[in-house]
Amino acid sequence: MKEKTKQKITKDMTIGEALQKNKKTAEVLFQAGMMCIGCPMSQGESIEEGCLAHGLSKKEIEDVIKKLNK
Repeated sequence: MKEKTKQKITKDMTIGEALQKNKKTAEVLFQAGMMCIGCPMSQGESIEEGCLAHGLSKKEIEDVIKKLNK
């Protein structure tokens, strides 16, 4: 019997994909200062692109990804 593995959220995943994978994604992104979850760009923009557009550093992006995968 195969064990189901949870797909990790990565910085290259679109915000829309991450929202579908984990219902807590919006909460984590809001805490990071990204209030654009409902924006049409979120469907095609990667988490990293969105974070960079909102002024987050590479370290802050890594922290967001860690929180998304907890």
